[in-house]
Amino acid sequence: MANFEREITSCLNRFFAHRKTQGFAYRLKQSKFNTQYVDVLVDSLDPRYYLAIECKSISGKKIYFSQHFHSDKNHVHQVDSITDFIRKTGRRGFLAVEFRFGAGRAKEAYLMPWETLLGYYGNVPGIPIDDFRLCCTLDRADEEYDLPGLDTNQYPLSPPTDREV
Repeated sequence: MANFEREITSCLNRFFAHRKTQGFAYRLKQSKFNTQYVDVLVDSLDPRYYLAIECKSISGKKIYFSQHFHSDKNHVHQVDSITDFIRKTGRRGFLAVEFRFGAGRAKEAYLMPWETLLGYYGNVPGIPIDDFRLCCTLDRADEEYDLPGLDTNQYPLSPPTDREV
């Protein structure tokens, strides 16, 4: 998991450097006695890039709310906790999921907007990979993820402005 978080952080920082856009992604360290609301935060004066990203790296073709998310000591489900954090901070939330299929098979990773995830939460046990494929694809080249959707008109973030091109 830590590798996927690190890869997402590097991917976002490469995006900012490539676009010459102010923004910085960083991982939050997890420790036993401190609350970690999400895995990666992105700070930017541009509200399009003021983000909170929860990362999951799983084997299989479906992410389950009961299996891949946890509840805290007060029995608050992780989705509820992250939703509260996103609303309090004004960040745009995303779930980044890496689907691993075993040795010799290519990984697939996607960014799903948190609001989209909330449409599934409480209504179905999990989200299949085909639904993630409708979201922003994280391409993989040279063992690194790339966000090609952010350099075009693809969702989830808006297209570049004249200043950024």
